[in-house]
Amino acid sequence: MTSISGQSQLNMATSPPQFFAFGPYKISEKEVFYSTSLSYAVVNLRPLVPGHILYSGFCVVCLAREVKRFVDLTADETSDLWLTAQKVGNKIEHYHEASSLTITIQDGPQAGQTVPHVHIHILPRKVGDFEKNDEIYDALDEKEAELKQKLDLDKERKDRSPEEMEQEAAEYQKLFL
Repeated sequence: MTSISGQSQLNMATSPPQFFAFGPYKISEKEVFYSTSLSYAVVNLRPLVPGHILYSGFCVVCLAREVKRFVDLTADETSDLWLTAQKVGNKIEHYHEASSLTITIQDGPQAGQTVPHVHIHILPRKVGDFEKNDEIYDALDEKEAELKQKLDLDKERKDRSPEEMEQEAAEYQKLFL
């Protein structure tokens, strides 16, 4: 993985497996494709619309420290999180030959946040990917609701296998070399 400074943070070939926290869930380092000392980007377990352009482009930028609400971030965390989202979004948009991005944060349960950990959704967009542009938000809400219903996410990885997610993360890691 690479940090904003371009320095390698983990040697995955020789290091024992590492995990990142995403609320109560463990995320394998092999699913993380970019990190800094304060945040990381991970491929999404539950793609928005299978078979859709967003299927493989949907990613999440998370704060490294587990913080439930955006208002509780430090100035450095806020800056790093958004700079990471900007850098990742740029690379993902170009990789998927998209023309736009939907960047969203759901801050608190009434806003649709189902994982109590500050994170930003990044979705590459193309002309006509949804019949009505704002349908993306309904699709996000639907997927978030499905995720919330799962009692043990680590046992319910049926949308994509860890191998599929690792393969996608490895492709995205190349964008930051």
